Amino acid sequence: MQNRLTIKDIARLSGVGKSTVSRVLNNESGVSERTRERVEAVVNQHGFSPSRSARAMRGQSDKVVAIIVSRLDSLSENLAVQTMLPAFYEQGYDPIMMESQFSPDMVEEHLHMLRRRNIDGVVLFGFTGVTETLLSSWRASLVLLARDAKGFASVCYDDEGAINLLMQNLYDQGHRHISFIGVPHSDITTGKRRHEAYMAFCERHQLHPHFILPGLAMKHGYENVASVLTPDTSALLCATDTLALGASKYLQEQRIDNLQLASVGNTPLMKFLHPEIVTVDPGYAEAGRQAAAQLIDQVNGRTDPRQIVIPAHLA
Repeated sequence: MQNRLTIKDIARLSGVGKSTVSRVLNNESGVSERTRERVEAVVNQHGFSPSRSARAMRGQSDKVVAIIVSRLDSLSENLAVQTMLPAFYEQGYDPIMMESQFSPDMVEEHLHMLRRRNIDGVVLFGFTGVTETLLSSWRASLVLLARDAKGFASVCYDDEGAINLLMQNLYDQGHRHISFIGVPHSDITTGKRRHEAYMAFCERHQLHPHFILPGLAMKHGYENVASVLTPDTSALLCATDTLALGASKYLQEQRIDNLQLASVGNTPLMKFLHPEIVTVDPGYAEAGRQAAAQLIDQVNGRTDPRQIVIPAHLA
């Protein structure tokens, strides 16, 4: 039965001191890998996890949540995190930040450590490769952001709606030759859904599509603009602000100033540097608020996991 053993028992069975067991349980440094593995083997064998009362006695918060972002330097994810933090603080939760770097293995490692530390809940910025199987034991205490998964709470963006808003705006301005720079379809949301929305709009309005799907980085926008420009191109739609910043740099260097740029994001950096670019706000800030509220209600038994879609709007 969980917690029948004490830290003293774990120390005795592992052949180490209580302070060493405590450092292992708290994922602290100063323990050799061999010793750490020996202690963890005993912990896993007996299904031990430190009780909340024990954590409180050690001066640790009794209300802790984790936020696992994909990249710490992501403009969009930081906007969501900025609204999450006050929501968690207001309810007495101590949030901790972690980074996945788009690695399912790293997510699995983080979740394993968080389970050992008896974390209350997790907001995870989802990406391709994060599966329901990987998350299965967190169904009641996890909220996915930017991706959905069957049976899990999620807060997603309306990717199709965002592209349709931008395409309609450009179309209404008289543009009939609109090119697109996006992300490979391996990324379901920013990649596949946004590109398919562009293609569908072109088909509905009998426009000839010109597109390339190089990736998420600013350099992908910079290096691939030329390949989608034709003599008739009058507008360029970028799947993200980051791509648009790269594309804009290239256009400035080439002194091309007769092309209307548009992008999904409406991030502060974009608004400051390029107010002339038409942008759509996918609702990053609102998504952060909704994700925090959903997780708090969920871990306190006030609501079941549900899927929330944030509507986009022209900036």
